[in-house]
Amino acid sequence: MKPKSKVNCVWSPNFAYVIGLITTDGNLSPDGRHLHFTSKDLELAALFKKILGLTNRIGKKSRGGNEEKKYYVVQFGDINFYRFLLSIGLMPNKSKILSSLKIPDKYFKDFLRGCIDGDGNIHYFRHPESQFFQLRVRITSASKPFLIWLKNRNNKNIKLKGGWIEQVKGAYVLCYGISDSLKLLKAIYKDKISPRLTRKYLKAKPFLRAQLKVCVL
Repeated sequence: MKPKSKVNCVWSPNFAYVIGLITTDGNLSPDGRHLHFTSKDLELAALFKKILGLTNRIGKKSRGGNEEKKYYVVQFGDINFYRFLLSIGLMPNKSKILSSLKIPDKYFKDFLRGCIDGDGNIHYFRHPESQFFQLRVRITSASKPFLIWLKNRNNKNIKLKGGWIEQVKGAYVLCYGISDSLKLLKAIYKDKISPRLTRKYLKAKPFLRAQLKVCVL
């Protein structure tokens, strides 16, 4: 008998967003069945549950030897969904070996928004000398091949022209300057009702107004 699925594995904007979350903050158990999603944001854990139609409770756990349970976790089992994730390029213990993924072009921007909500950072500041605004969108990963693939897909799907990868404390960071960051943010937040992490969207929101472009370039 074919195992029942909790998750409907059909590509859509919301589904692609969740795949981005799993790519960055998810974990596939070696048992071939169970999946875990961990985030410091309760909102993100709740979004994850809602989009996948899960009824599992949101638990809490600690990390890095710290006894305080300040991370939210959703755990569930679904063999068919697990196999689907394997088929697109995800795997157990993926952190350092993750590479290219099979993400449809149509839903890539939603996937990217999920990656940014998971392990991305939107940072802006004033240059100490010129006092002009500086904007950086950054995505962190333990896998350099994954970031190389992501950079290439960003160039293809969003028409970005720059970007560079830095190594920071054993991890790698894909960084974008002002022009590419503006284009990237406007692409991933084009649909005003798409799921997103509120605190990161609020950082991006001022830069989505066209008139601000004059100030930061």
